[in-house]
Amino acid sequence: MPRRIRIAAIQAPPLPIGVDLDLFAAQVHDLLQSDPGIEFVVYPELHLFGVESAETADPTSAERNARLRASAEPLDGPLMTRLGRIARDAGVWLLPGSVCEAGPAGELFNTAVVFSPAGELVASYRKIFPWRPFEPYDPGDRFVVFDVPDVGRFGLSICYDAWFPEVSRHLAWLGAEVVLNVVKTTTPDRAQELVLAQANSIVNQTFTVSVNCAAPVGEGRSLLVDPEGAVLRSAGTEPETLVETIDLAAVSRVRGEGTAGLNRMWSQFLPTDSPLELPLYNGRIDPARWAPHTVTPPIPSAETDR
Repeated sequence: MPRRIRIAAIQAPPLPIGVDLDLFAAQVHDLLQSDPGIEFVVYPELHLFGVESAETADPTSAERNARLRASAEPLDGPLMTRLGRIARDAGVWLLPGSVCEAGPAGELFNTAVVFSPAGELVASYRKIFPWRPFEPYDPGDRFVVFDVPDVGRFGLSICYDAWFPEVSRHLAWLGAEVVLNVVKTTTPDRAQELVLAQANSIVNQTFTVSVNCAAPVGEGRSLLVDPEGAVLRSAGTEPETLVETIDLAAVSRVRGEGTAGLNRMWSQFLPTDSPLELPLYNGRIDPARWAPHTVTPPIPSAETDR
């Protein structure tokens, strides 16, 4: 059965820290006026936390990092309340980029947040791989997936996470059929990230939505990739909105029939195969566990929350 959802990936320059969120709400409203069928809206990393006036050629700018830290709020703060109201008023799933989260012990996290059409905060993910040595954030400690009823399961990653195959692989193993990778790449390595978006989709048989910020701040080139690695939509460097209706049933088909009708990586092991030791992780691949979790029944809530 089809499991379709219409996604809008908004390639835009970041809004400055402290921007009046009425402006952001108006942008969401205008988007939906232009295409009322949109159901899920995704913005780039730190979209509401632009600090470009403080940035220099040195990405470790102390002024920039101080402004980011000063802007941080806990997830029960007024920013989250307002963003939830924007999602509810618009009646869409909303990933407004990532936010600067003030942790309970004084940490600074780069945290992607997702709101349901009812305005509820349904998922929050702390970036596991901050771009070191350039970013000031503390790393998160868990992978995050969430369900869109009657559609399927989504996983969250932020920018540099895409360079570490462990992230996309674990999201797929937790049942993610779409990986939402929000990005703020202002450097030439966006060229490599385009390859990684396709590669991560291919090796995990997932959709990938990689949305970067636009010029003049970012390198742009956002893209949507299907479970066999084909690019469904792509952008240049200027502000642009990529809209695509994706059918998550394609993930089930590709995993069942194989990529190009051939390769079924998630069916690689036989029950009689011996476990494969993974010295790097002090762990192993157990053939009995080598399969993505299914969307129904849901995985335990501890695995879907931050």
